[in-house]
Amino acid sequence: MFIPKKWKMITRKHTILEPFAQEAWKKHTFGEVKKLSHNKSDNYVHTTLKRFVASGVLQEQKIGNIIVYSLTRELISLTTVGFVAEHRANAAKYLPHRNIQKLINKIKTAFYIFIVTGSYAKMKQKETSDLDIVIICDNRQEPNAVLSQIKLEAELMIPEAHPYVFTQEQFYQMLTAKEENYGKEFARNNFIISGGEAYYSILMEAIEHGFNG
Repeated sequence: MFIPKKWKMITRKHTILEPFAQEAWKKHTFGEVKKLSHNKSDNYVHTTLKRFVASGVLQEQKIGNIIVYSLTRELISLTTVGFVAEHRANAAKYLPHRNIQKLINKIKTAFYIFIVTGSYAKMKQKETSDLDIVIICDNRQEPNAVLSQIKLEAELMIPEAHPYVFTQEQFYQMLTAKEENYGKEFARNNFIISGGEAYYSILMEAIEHGFNG
């Protein structure tokens, strides 16, 4: 599999951010970060967390006697966690990357967020599983117009892809709605193929207004 040049810049310190990339709405203790990021060194996890706090990627908060860490809404945070999420998706060898690239090649709009969800995101896919795709486009774009660009390619490929297209505003409204909906579902279970920074920008805005997973 071809590895884009930018993924070669991923370092050990970025593994500390993987729990925040997967569930951006959660606050994590030191122990949770150590366990979820699969790092064994207390000193390394502690030092790296403090560095991310100093750089503005994370913020720390004391609740009782416990310190918890969470993502900030600073640009450096959105950029960094978006980078980590995209790397996680790229490193998932069981994803049909060739098919995903074929779909991306069909998209003509300049701005979009490309997400894999469904059974592949839950790592419960089978040989017969379809590939569930979500594309989030600019508010000025017509979702059906973007869908028409990839629909035929999606139907012909194996596994067949099922694409859904929403605007940024539609995604935000789904996240902040009271009822359960598809937007909340794919926010919980996804691989961010591209557009990570924009994705987390919308997600963090929704978290600020009540979305908690």
